[in-house]
Amino acid sequence: MTDIETAIRELEGHSICLCRGGEFFTDDGRGISPMMRFISEVRDLTGYSVADVIVGKAAAMLFVKAGIVSVHGRVMSESGKAFLETHGIPCSYDVLTDRIINRKGTDICPMEKTVADIDDPETAYTALAKKIAELRAGSV
Repeated sequence: MTDIETAIRELEGHSICLCRGGEFFTDDGRGISPMMRFISEVRDLTGYSVADVIVGKAAAMLFVKAGIVSVHGRVMSESGKAFLETHGIPCSYDVLTDRIINRKGTDICPMEKTVADIDDPETAYTALAKKIAELRAGSV
């Protein structure tokens, strides 16, 4: 079984599963918070395959920054797919959608809005960290 197949299988009941060399770990955090935390902890994720519940452009940019080598999303946005493909990362999905919607279902996801006009993963990470801090502080 390949790493991406293992990640997809082990995603059940979790929000994200990362696998490399047959070893895997999962997280149950919401949205992009697990990847933001892994990156801030300077965790070496180079060479991992990822299965995630929702993959938009924000998540895709974090995967590129972290050195992820393949991605599967239960739901993947067109912009997330395009970003992964532009960076040579094979991706698959169960459902492809135009855009990722916010949790209330009323607008585009704020993380997606944050990275809409950004092409650099480093710049995206900084912008996403700032947006998350603003949201947590209730200033947005």
